[in-house]
Amino acid sequence: MDEPPVIFDADGLPRSRRYGDVYFSREGGLAESRAVFLAGCGLPERWAGRRSFTVAELGFGTGLNVAALLELWRAHRPPGAHLRVFSVEAEPMSAEAARRALAAWPELAPVTEAMLSRWPGRRAGFHRADLPEFSATLDVAILDAGAALEAWYGRADAWFLDGFSPAVNPQMWRDEVMALVAARSAPGARIATYTVAGQVRRALAAAGLAVERRPGFGAKRERLEASMPGEAPRDEPPSRVAIVGAGIAGAALARAFRAQGVAARVFEAARPGAGASGNPVALVTPRLDAGLGAPARLHAQAFARAVQLYKDVADAIVARGVLQLEAAPRDAGRFARIAASDLFEPGALAILTAAAASEAVGEPAPAALAMGGALVVDPAAALAAWLPAVDLGRVAEVARAGDGWRLVATSGEALAEADVVCLASGAALAALWPEAPIAPVRGQLSLVDGLTAPAVAWGAYVAPTRAGLVFGATHDRGETDAAPRRADDERNLAALAGRLPRLAARLAGRPTLGRASIRAATPDQLPIAGAVAPGLMALGGLGSRGFTLAPLLAEHVAALALGAPSPLPTPLARIVAPERFAERARRRGLAASGETL
Repeated sequence: MDEPPVIFDADGLPRSRRYGDVYFSREGGLAESRAVFLAGCGLPERWAGRRSFTVAELGFGTGLNVAALLELWRAHRPPGAHLRVFSVEAEPMSAEAARRALAAWPELAPVTEAMLSRWPGRRAGFHRADLPEFSATLDVAILDAGAALEAWYGRADAWFLDGFSPAVNPQMWRDEVMALVAARSAPGARIATYTVAGQVRRALAAAGLAVERRPGFGAKRERLEASMPGEAPRDEPPSRVAIVGAGIAGAALARAFRAQGVAARVFEAARPGAGASGNPVALVTPRLDAGLGAPARLHAQAFARAVQLYKDVADAIVARGVLQLEAAPRDAGRFARIAASDLFEPGALAILTAAAASEAVGEPAPAALAMGGALVVDPAAALAAWLPAVDLGRVAEVARAGDGWRLVATSGEALAEADVVCLASGAALAALWPEAPIAPVRGQLSLVDGLTAPAVAWGAYVAPTRAGLVFGATHDRGETDAAPRRADDERNLAALAGRLPRLAARLAGRPTLGRASIRAATPDQLPIAGAVAPGLMALGGLGSRGFTLAPLLAEHVAALALGAPSPLPTPLARIVAPERFAERARRRGLAASGETL
């Protein structure tokens, strides 16, 4: 087991095990945060009159600087404004260690308790926490500083540079990192740090910042402030947002915009959850990709965020834990590689022997990967929690209207006008975006009442519902008929019998109800999340993992629409960007003509 990164000295002061440096000043950590970072960045005066304000930090540590910032924001927040915080930490401490460190300031308890209840884990990558009680959003990158800033494409109005001393942690302060700080700064941004090390001064100046020495805090004689040239941008985010589609993609978009302080209207042709989002349950599991590349990281981050959000939805969770059975000889190696990776929280995935898996499912079974954090959720509960009142009526066209968009009904009547329109209509996406690279996939699942079993997957799956079991599902590309078929229920039962014959025998002869829906798939099996035209966004191609992918990708789409920092690292944003298909077509055309890129 890895040793924790923080140790506490005899006086209760937290200290880095690796660097031997303290996390905050012995003269008073909170006073230091206020003097060096808050006052050093000109806060709260600099956010007066703003609709949004972004603060970035190198060195999340105990979270003390962020707690002091949130306290100040709560007291001096401009009306209707939203605070966005991005912080970087290469060696995260546990919530328990942070609680011990922050206990020194009981006056911060309301803030620190809110943070501790949403404390980031240790999984490598970006972690998001909503803080609605402060009208704030916190993203923490569990990465080295350089990698984190390369992956973040926000623009900060203020920076707290609070890593361990350059003498013991020079990597964080190297020229390349300071250049990225400048590149990720908005015009007029202010930067504050406790150190006056010559290398740091020179690196900030070389990156184009005006650097000044200021009186230090406590025993430190001096500290630094730096500023970017230019005026702070006027922030006028879109206020009129329309979403087409009231399945999980549309519901997640409505939630994501609401978390950023923007209310969206949702339009739906039939009823909420009319398609695949109307199934009695949905599995929230990651795609298990042993390549461990960008697609694997996308699914792992989406899984973590989905689980985090569904836990806050009343009555959403039907069951916890899903067992993924080995289905091919190569699965043993695949599962071991995935379980040992940094894509998931330590201990989140466990390898089970065939004996242990058999005991878990109640009949002979192969070895398996136990996903303890996976969920079986009630789609109706999630839709009810996240959707506003839905406008029923088919949107036949989305047309330009000045700088925005007009939603047009089949009668030709204008339904609404909006600054931003988000298309989230599943397999019907191409009706409003003709270039959508979407193909329909018909899937039918089968329902039986009165039986129970754990959630198990092996290519097909079985999972508990509130009334019994669901199993399936078929996967028929190109089919669009959603009428249930008795033959597909028989196919589902045969797939179940091939892996769990005892359970299948218990189902034999019981009444079975089939439910079919049409999913949307893309040529590369990756979702679509991003802009297809200025102010026109799309979220689709989620396949059979809509309830896993939609929450995170909706936050990404909302961030792009609002000009806010995204929770999705840049390499992952690229693989879901709608323009990737046009770029690939361009490359194929160049290759066919013999031209070079």
